[in-house]
Amino acid sequence: MSRILVVDDDPHILRTLEIMLTGDGHEVVTAASGERALEQLDLRPVDIALVDLQLPGMSGTDLLRHMRDLHRDVQAVIITAHGSIETAVEVMKEGAFDYLTKPFSPDQVRHRLQQMERVAQLQGEVAGLRRRIGELPFRSEFITQNPKTLHLLEVAHEVALSEATVLITGESGTGKTLIAKLIHAASPRSQGPFVVVDCTSFQEALLESELFGHKRGSFTGAVSDKVGKVETANGGTLFLDEIGEVPSHLQGKLLRLVEDRTYERLGDPASRQVDARIIAASNRDLEEMVREHLFREDLFYRLSVVDLHLPALRHRPEDVLLLAREFVSSFGNAHGRHVAGWDGEVERALVTYTWPGNVRELAHAIERAVLLAPGRTIRIEHLPERIRQKSASNGAIDEQLTLAEIEERHIRRALAWNLSQEETAKRLGIDPSTLWRKRKRYGL
Repeated sequence: MSRILVVDDDPHILRTLEIMLTGDGHEVVTAASGERALEQLDLRPVDIALVDLQLPGMSGTDLLRHMRDLHRDVQAVIITAHGSIETAVEVMKEGAFDYLTKPFSPDQVRHRLQQMERVAQLQGEVAGLRRRIGELPFRSEFITQNPKTLHLLEVAHEVALSEATVLITGESGTGKTLIAKLIHAASPRSQGPFVVVDCTSFQEALLESELFGHKRGSFTGAVSDKVGKVETANGGTLFLDEIGEVPSHLQGKLLRLVEDRTYERLGDPASRQVDARIIAASNRDLEEMVREHLFREDLFYRLSVVDLHLPALRHRPEDVLLLAREFVSSFGNAHGRHVAGWDGEVERALVTYTWPGNVRELAHAIERAVLLAPGRTIRIEHLPERIRQKSASNGAIDEQLTLAEIEERHIRRALAWNLSQEETAKRLGIDPSTLWRKRKRYGL
C-alpha cells in the first residue's frame, strides 16, 4: 500500500478520495492548496500525489514543478476538469505520471494507482539490481545503502554535467568533500584543477589574499605578486569548504565572484575574469545564519542553486557495518595487517554507538582497531575508550529504557544487516510500511 497526498480545493472530492483510498488500505494526507501540500511534503514523504490542476494561489502545474525540484521521488497524477491532449502533454512535460479528467470513477483512480505502484515496484527492482552490481552513480566511491543518500548521489551525478553552483551541507565527517570531488570528476571540467579553499584554515586577514591573490606591496609582507586560489581554479572547480566561516566583509566579494566570475587581487584595481565552477560546503545552518544576519541572503541563494544535504551517519544505520567492513579491508591492506573481522561484542558497539563524528570518526576508530588487533579478529578492547564506555553503559541501562528506546535500538541493529527494506521488515515481523514509519519516527 502507498502513502498518498490528495490536493484539491473541493472539500467533497478531498473527503471522497480520503474515504475511498483509506478503505483500500492506503495512508492518506490531504491539502486544499499547493502551499499546504508543500508543507505536508516537508513533514512526511509520500509515494503518490493526486493534484488538482485548478488550485487557489499556486496552480497544480506550479506545485508539480516544486515537487519535481524538491520531492523527486513522488509520482504525480493531475486531476483536471479540462481534460485535453494539450493539458496531458503539458503536465507530462512537468513530470506527471498521468492525468484524470473530472468526473472520474473510483475504478479509474484505482487503475491509475495500480499502474503507478507496478512501475514503482519495477523501478525498485531495477535499483536493487543496480546496487548489487555497482552501477549506481558514484556507488564504488561513496559507499552507502541508505535510500536518501543513494538518491542524493543520483542528483549529484545529474548536476555534475551542468555548470550549476552546488551547496553541500551536513555535519562534519559526513563526506562533503568527497561528494564535491565526485561531482568535479564526473563533470566536463574533470581535466581541469580541483582547488580547495578551507575557509577555517586562514586568519581573517589572510583569507582574502588566499582566495583572490595580491599585488606586491599591497600589505606588509607582500614581497611579491601572488596568484590566488580563484585564479588557480581556472578551467576547473573551486571548492569553498566551510563557507559559513567567511567573514561578512568578504561575502560581498564572493557574491560578485559567484554571480559574474569576476574578482580583483588585493592592491590591484584591475578586474579579472575566471572560468571556474563553484561548489561550496558548510556544516552550519546557513539559513539560520541568514536569519541572524551572519550570512548574506543573496549569497546563500546564489550558492544553493542545487542544495545537497548529506545525512549524519546516525541516520544511516544500514551503512555502519558496510563502511566498517570496507575500512577493515582498506586499512588492513594499507598497514599490512591481516584482520578479517570482529566479534559480536564489537558489532553491537558499532551499531549502537551514535557516531557524532560521522564517517570520519568511524574510519579513525576502525584504523585504530586494525593496528591494535594482534590477530585476525577485532575485539572490544581495540576500539576507542569512548565507544567502549558507551557500549558498556548501553548494556547496563537496558532495563531502564523505555519500550520506544528498545525498539529503536533493535531496528537500528536490524538495518545494519544491509538487507532490503522488505527483507528487514520480514525478519522484524512487521509490514514494510510499518518499518518505514518507525524509521521516520526515530530518524533512521
